[in-house]
Amino acid sequence: MSKAAIAEKEKFVNAFAEELKAAKAILVIDYLGLTVDEVTNMRKDLREKDVKMKVVKNTYLRRAAAKAGIEGLDDAFVGPTAVIYTDNADDITEPARIVSKYEDDFDVIEIKGGVLEGKLTSKEEIKELAAIPGREGLLSMLVSVLQAPVRDFAYAVKAVAEKGEASAE
Repeated sequence: MSKAAIAEKEKFVNAFAEELKAAKAILVIDYLGLTVDEVTNMRKDLREKDVKMKVVKNTYLRRAAAKAGIEGLDDAFVGPTAVIYTDNADDITEPARIVSKYEDDFDVIEIKGGVLEGKLTSKEEIKELAAIPGREGLLSMLVSVLQAPVRDFAYAVKAVAEKGEASAE
């Protein structure tokens, strides 16, 4: 192999290691068996939520993970592998939610493992994380909870006012 080719591969590994280092959530999946259209749709859904997906040779993944200081995923870097990651700290549940949806829809996807905020995470933990509503959903729930007392008070005032009108007649 030429020195230029080796240098180019090393450059790629270093750049990918920097992306992994900045990532708040990393998922490793086996996607083999999805059609091109299904993969394209999944990539589109991921992109819409500021999540990236890369298919990288396992040897490069091992090197990049080691350079990024990520340990414990070597067992996941076997066979067809895609890495799904985001550096969006506002919603680290988004990659898990999207991949979990596709895993439920298509039996061929398998979550192999991941890293969330620097902590090695199992498939089961990723599935639990996927069940948690996203940031928007949680904010919506909070607003609803905060509105409930005001709404109940308004109904009570209205009922008293209507009762007062009825007794006045």
